[in-house]
Amino acid sequence: MNWKSNSGRNVFVGGVFAALMSTSIGAQADGIHRVEADLETMQAQIRELQREVAESKKAAKKDNDLKVKWNGAPELSSKDGNFKMKVRGRLQTDYNAINQDRAITGSPSVSAMELRRARLGVQGTVWGDVDYILEADFANDAVSMKDAYFKYTGWGKHFAIQVGNFKTFNSLEHLTSSNYIEFLERASFVEAFGIDRQIGIGLLLTDKHYTLSAGLFGPTTGTEETFMRDVKTGSARLTFAPINEEGRVLHFGGSWRYREGATENRTNINPNNDQFFRYRARGADLHLANRFVSTPQIFDQDNFWGIEAAYVHGPWSIQGEYTQLHADVSPLFNGVDSTYRGWYIEGSWFLTGETRPYKDGAFQRVKVLNPVFEGGHGAWQLLARYDVIDLNDNASLIATCTMCGNQNTWQLGVNWHLNNHARLMFNYNQSDITGGNVGATNVNDGATIKGFGARAQVDW
Repeated sequence: MNWKSNSGRNVFVGGVFAALMSTSIGAQADGIHRVEADLETMQAQIRELQREVAESKKAAKKDNDLKVKWNGAPELSSKDGNFKMKVRGRLQTDYNAINQDRAITGSPSVSAMELRRARLGVQGTVWGDVDYILEADFANDAVSMKDAYFKYTGWGKHFAIQVGNFKTFNSLEHLTSSNYIEFLERASFVEAFGIDRQIGIGLLLTDKHYTLSAGLFGPTTGTEETFMRDVKTGSARLTFAPINEEGRVLHFGGSWRYREGATENRTNINPNNDQFFRYRARGADLHLANRFVSTPQIFDQDNFWGIEAAYVHGPWSIQGEYTQLHADVSPLFNGVDSTYRGWYIEGSWFLTGETRPYKDGAFQRVKVLNPVFEGGHGAWQLLARYDVIDLNDNASLIATCTMCGNQNTWQLGVNWHLNNHARLMFNYNQSDITGGNVGATNVNDGATIKGFGARAQVDW
């Protein structure tokens, strides 16, 4: 009786325990499913957070899409290269000592310093295919606009359209930057024939071995408010470099320019309404010298053409140009149309082994092999030039100028490039004058103008 009773109780207890265990196991299974669901939810949330973090990083990277490098001055650009901006400028401080042969010319000697150029501006690229330059010159307390243009290059890397204020397409000497020309001043015909920047539009086709450029131009920035007329100038230039490699260049070129003055007043001479040209050059090819050869300001049209050649072989270089300008006298004056000439030949030698880089039909920045700041001796260059400007054609038939003048100039120079962006320049120049006057009879005939020039230059 008792055994049976105990057995029944055990069976009952076992049943209860089995029921509890079954319930517990079911509950645990439900809990495991809930945990698995919770884990899956957490994993989904983690994946979403990871995606949001990745997108945030991409956005932050895009927002900070800026590269900075040093290229003479800080240059900022987007990482894709579609946007660029760089501060640019140059500072050239000159000293001139000039004996102007006072006994003949009546002009005193010169011993003076000047800021030859003090330029500041910006250049860059927007949207990948529009380049721009804006630069002004602040030298000698006078502000003048220099390069101020944009260039569209979206139709191919060799073709561009250029609009704004820029150099007309004439002369190797003119189109080589003042940062890279070999002497303090360009050959005398550049200033004498009025080759300069003008406001206009140009088309440029460039390749490693040739360039072709042509443009239509209006006034210069200094006269745009006075002579607001239709297009007055056309120019074009073609260059060919059958050899163009580092340290070895053979260059040929030719250029043309037609220019017409603005003539508002056909009955009375009025300088405020009419634009007339004259041609003149500074003695000894130095900027602070007087002008001893000069024509009267009576021409209203001119036609310029020039040919050019250059050869670079390692540290040796030679270049030259021959130019002519035919000038038409305005009907408002008594005179005869004239043809004037200018030419030069120059050679140079780097004692330290550098060479003259060349690109797009002009010479570029010299790369110094051993800069001074690295403990080197810099780049030393010796140079010589013979420069001629002849303004005597038909001079005796112009009432105010019996011999407008011929100037032959010998020049010797030494350039010391401290690094790629700084150099010291020293020139000794001597000009012999034949004729040369406006309003008197051969007042400068036989004069010899001797001058020394020095320059400290830095550009960025």
